[in-house]
Amino acid sequence: MIPLPTLYYFLCYAWNRLPEPAVLQASKSTPFAKPLALLAQVLLHGTRRLLRNGLPLTFQTQEAELASLRGRIELAPTLGRGLLSQGRAVCTFDELGVDSPLHRLLAHTFATLSHAAEVPAGLRRELRQVQQRLPVVPGPETVPTAATFRELRRQRLDSSARFLAHVCELVWQVALPEPTAAGRRRFTDFRRDEGLMARIFEQFVRNFYRREQRHFRVFAETIAWQAEASAPDDLALLPTMLTDTTLEAPERKIILDTKYYAAALRPRYDRQRLIAPHLYQLYAYLQNQRPAPGQALEGVLLYPANTQAVDLRYTLGGHPVRVITLNLHQPWAGIAADLLALVK
Repeated sequence: MIPLPTLYYFLCYAWNRLPEPAVLQASKSTPFAKPLALLAQVLLHGTRRLLRNGLPLTFQTQEAELASLRGRIELAPTLGRGLLSQGRAVCTFDELGVDSPLHRLLAHTFATLSHAAEVPAGLRRELRQVQQRLPVVPGPETVPTAATFRELRRQRLDSSARFLAHVCELVWQVALPEPTAAGRRRFTDFRRDEGLMARIFEQFVRNFYRREQRHFRVFAETIAWQAEASAPDDLALLPTMLTDTTLEAPERKIILDTKYYAAALRPRYDRQRLIAPHLYQLYAYLQNQRPAPGQALEGVLLYPANTQAVDLRYTLGGHPVRVITLNLHQPWAGIAADLLALVK
């Protein structure tokens, strides 16, 4: 289980936001037992800053029955209600205000977290206090869906607002579908969700290298198969090869694949061995690469060190390959130093 302070760094780098000293200080002074409390603290800090700066105004589409024309007349409801004879019409218009999808999402998330048993009582009180400063959500509360977050991603939010939206999305991803008999929602410890943590780990590593070093260009790369077929359309049936992280410099190119697994080795025939599909995948990436002239190509498989530390070096297909674990239970400075040392 990844420690909660390290988890905060993971989320910040994964979502392109540098860690906030105030959140780090709060998590150290009041250690949290569950990740939901950490997410609540992160939301509190970011929303308070948002409120201090003033909630940004946005245009929201409104529909109302008016005596004076405004915006666009909706003919069907206007005629259907016989409003023209009364000198009235149904109009659709844009109105500037603090109500926005993000602010409604924050208010709903705060209301839910302020009743969550996984959040300490003191933190729940703070959540209720901040919730009262957010716009009132009209109508019945509806649980945010994937469409809610897709719509938010289409908006041009600044980095701090995008980060808050990511945190809210994670909160709702780990909420169990049905509330308890008392009406409270329950939440899972998402550190146990291997698929979710694998995505966060991958994004964390890629964005860490983007921010913390300047020698390599860092990106996720689609590799073309070095293949031929009698029917050209058959090539389209080949699976896509997309790297987790590619680090490229004129003299060196590294294909770095992250794997969030409990162990880098698995027992097979009474012996510990590397996980075959992971090695095959990296080998395929390397064999289908065409590095630039004078550019050395190498591969790295990176695992979290949960059960045992591993650091293995091979030459496969003429390319150096390293299988290594990263100790996530050390202080953050050690994690950052180990990652930077990996590409030196």
